[in-house]
Amino acid sequence: MRRQVWSAWVALGSAVLSMGLAAGADAPAQPWRVGTPIVTYWAGPDLTDGVARQMAEGGFNLVWCGEQHLEVARRHGLRAQLHHPLLTPASLDSTNQLAALNTLIERVRRHPALYSYFITDEPSASAFPGLGRLVAHLRERDPAHLAYINLFPTYASNEQLGTKGDTVTAYREHVRQFVEVVRPALISYDHYQFAVNGDGKEYFLNLAMIRRAAQEAGVPFLNIVQACTWTPGMRVPQGNELRYLVYTTAAYGAQGLSYYVYCHPGHTGGMALADGTPTPLYEAARVLNRDFVAMAAELQPLRSLAVGHTVLREPGCEPVAGDSPLRVEASGPEGGARGFVVGLFGRERSATHAVVVNLDYNREVTATVTGPANLETFQPATAAWAPAKKSRMEVRFAPGGGRLVRWAGQP
Repeated sequence: MRRQVWSAWVALGSAVLSMGLAAGADAPAQPWRVGTPIVTYWAGPDLTDGVARQMAEGGFNLVWCGEQHLEVARRHGLRAQLHHPLLTPASLDSTNQLAALNTLIERVRRHPALYSYFITDEPSASAFPGLGRLVAHLRERDPAHLAYINLFPTYASNEQLGTKGDTVTAYREHVRQFVEVVRPALISYDHYQFAVNGDGKEYFLNLAMIRRAAQEAGVPFLNIVQACTWTPGMRVPQGNELRYLVYTTAAYGAQGLSYYVYCHPGHTGGMALADGTPTPLYEAARVLNRDFVAMAAELQPLRSLAVGHTVLREPGCEPVAGDSPLRVEASGPEGGARGFVVGLFGRERSATHAVVVNLDYNREVTATVTGPANLETFQPATAAWAPAKKSRMEVRFAPGGGRLVRWAGQP
């Protein structure tokens, strides 16, 4: 069923893209919007037809490619993020390079697969003025496509960030300057916490800080999560840990999800081996990617109103508010020390939906979920809501898994 739904979606998307190219080539460009929630990756192989087919089957919907591979993306109903050496602030300071950049934009901006331009990864604040000029130039020439820049995580040093202070102060200032100077249409960042000797303690701090910055800027955000190891001190996540990353990303209101890495030399894990053989993480992501897209699409018209934790008090973890319309209580001691995260969503200030996630990625947990009215549960595989039965229900959560629920009568 999942495969049939996804295949129909890819075919429809490809047809719509082609129709748009034929019918609206000279229509005024509309500002970039997320559209279908993003599922992508960092560091992958060249985009051949075989690679593109594997990515589409795995639920990825944004691929990285050069100009010569845009048609490959189109053939498989995929959106493309273009990388090119001209996509740098230095191109604005050279007459010849500027002319070449403008010519590139004119060549690709009407291609039906183009979704975004890759600009840079993890810039220091000192680079923001130049990046702001480039983003403004691209927005003027091609407002319909995203200029993509990825930010550092909270554990970057002050020297890397280009700001001063403790972790929260320096990082908040880094992101503030990025938003104010660059004026991005989307905030992207990465955070990798799965070490051999235990998990890092700033994952939720980073999520919370980016969520807040994105809300204040009025833009969506994307979370790049760990799917490999690249150094002896880090471990390869398992499928349950990947589920935890995907569902917590959704609970905080992200409209984009990316994995580090798909496949890259010197990295173990990822989505595929060097010869293209899918890994166990690919098989897990094949389901999780579709779950994320379905949930994030359902939540896209809504606003992330609050995120609370029932038990966990790591940095950035706010407790569930006392007046929360949804209550979650573990049934017995199996809830563990981490408990649940509850992300509330709604229009204006009234919560109507929630994403509830089991933060124990090692075992299933049963919880009692109580709402203000009869609860409906979302079925990602069919993008449908199960009929409401009662306002209080027992829910079995997979390790690291979650549920999207709404109170009966909500649109």
